[in-house]
Amino acid sequence: MKQAFLLISFLLLFQATQAQLFTKEKVTYDANQGKGSTDYNLLRWGYYLGFNNYDFNFDYNQDLRDIFVKRSVGFNVGLIGNLRINNFIDLRLEPGLVITTRELYYSPEYFQGVSYNNNDLIREVKSTYVHIPLLVKFSTKRINNFKPFVVGGISTALNLSSNENNPDDNNNGQFRTTKNSLFYELGFGIDFYLYNFKFTPSIRGIFGINDELIRDKDPNSPWTSNINSMKTRGLFINFTFQ
Repeated sequence: MKQAFLLISFLLLFQATQAQLFTKEKVTYDANQGKGSTDYNLLRWGYYLGFNNYDFNFDYNQDLRDIFVKRSVGFNVGLIGNLRINNFIDLRLEPGLVITTRELYYSPEYFQGVSYNNNDLIREVKSTYVHIPLLVKFSTKRINNFKPFVVGGISTALNLSSNENNPDDNNNGQFRTTKNSLFYELGFGIDFYLYNFKFTPSIRGIFGINDELIRDKDPNSPWTSNINSMKTRGLFINFTFQ
């Protein structure tokens, strides 16, 4: 499902870009030309809707079989505040809500010498983030009705679903993660200038900086003792309206 969704997104993006590249039609849309363009406003506002696909990147203490992460497609929604620096550089703040779910599958190798059942091999990690990225957007010169760009920056997230302070741990079925996380982000997209607004599809990768695992009380816990660090990584596909 994820592969099909990404393929369709790329095809639509490519088709729209190709149509713009090979047309001789001059810019006519959105009253966004010249000094009357919204691109020349110091501050601009908008909102975005999108999808995400979150994963975990593990570093291990011992060479055991990797923990398998089953990912699912999540949902993003948020607001955009854009500060124009010059014709090619913008500073953006994009606070939003991100909902995602991951399932961790452990190998029985982690439970050598410990009694377990099938439920012990699976842990579900549900996350609802208040996600706040601060990004720098580097755009090319506008070509007809579109303008490609790359974007990068840092972000922080507050996990509203965190059970960091829960006294129960994996012995009681609770896989715990930190409440606060830091990330760096890199991506690209294209601004399309339509009749009354600017539409922007974009793809962005997100990479965790801090360890997000809360370890079990038992230092020999089969769920956490072999994990040196656990960091989020993920992919955003957002559709922005300004």
